[in-house]
Amino acid sequence: MLEVDAVIAQRLSSDVALINQIAGYIVHAGGKRMRPKLVLLFANALGYDKPGRFELAAVVEFIHTATLLHDDVVDESSMRRGKKTANALFGNAASVLVGDFLYSRAFQMMVSVNRMRVLDVLAEATNVIAEGEVLQLMNMHDPDITVESYLRVIRYKTAKLFEASARLGAVLAEASPEVEEACAGYGRALGTAFQLIDDVLDYEGDSAALGKNVGDDLREGKTTLPLLIAMERSTPEQRALLRHAIEHGEQEKLSEIVDIVRSTGALEATREAARAEAKLAKDCLKLLPANKWRESLLEFAAQSVERSF
Repeated sequence: MLEVDAVIAQRLSSDVALINQIAGYIVHAGGKRMRPKLVLLFANALGYDKPGRFELAAVVEFIHTATLLHDDVVDESSMRRGKKTANALFGNAASVLVGDFLYSRAFQMMVSVNRMRVLDVLAEATNVIAEGEVLQLMNMHDPDITVESYLRVIRYKTAKLFEASARLGAVLAEASPEVEEACAGYGRALGTAFQLIDDVLDYEGDSAALGKNVGDDLREGKTTLPLLIAMERSTPEQRALLRHAIEHGEQEKLSEIVDIVRSTGALEATREAARAEAKLAKDCLKLLPANKWRESLLEFAAQSVERSF
């Protein structure tokens, strides 16, 4: 990861001072770097130890960072990772444009690797992520979306880059199609589990630990799995309250809504769904060689669902 950070610092450089300032601010804001870690872990697990893995690990972090910049503008977010968002500090226009810079820089870096399969994987991933963003926008403030629609957004918007990151490790190692698909399956399931836990923490975490405002999903009108399960299990009066809150994005009755979500067992049910995805991820590793990198990936999957921030 130190090698990846060195690549990030080098590739962030621009002659435009504001780009350096905003991109540096968000990239170095203390993220978990989960996607770059997947590139490295899978490359190492499959025996690829050349410098190209550092370049691609930085690429997926740049793509992820670009999506965060755009997300925060769309969601009108004011806090991320315990700090003010870039749009809150520098304005929406600058944040969107620097996000565009990070996307274009990522594609410059992909070309430098000189592997058509790498371009294919990441071009498809960025396209699907954009589709996921639009799907989520269409679902905003809709209390009637189905669990299937909700999961589709997760697969597109969050899990797709996890999937691509894991797949890239296999591509670099020139693994067989079967092994490549297993790696991609791990990433897809891990990314889904990760987002499910994020949705849980929006109702049971605290702002200081999470680095964002508790209840943000509700304020933004996002109908996540905890809310869907709570509406299914609640009384007619409780359901009416939840529907009204989703439709209007209000937080005045947040404490009541949290009580309903907790009392219906929706948070634990969502955690169970995340654990099921983590198990799917672990099962995908059976085709990988038995080594310390595979053990790390097993641990990675376990930690993703038991975290509290």
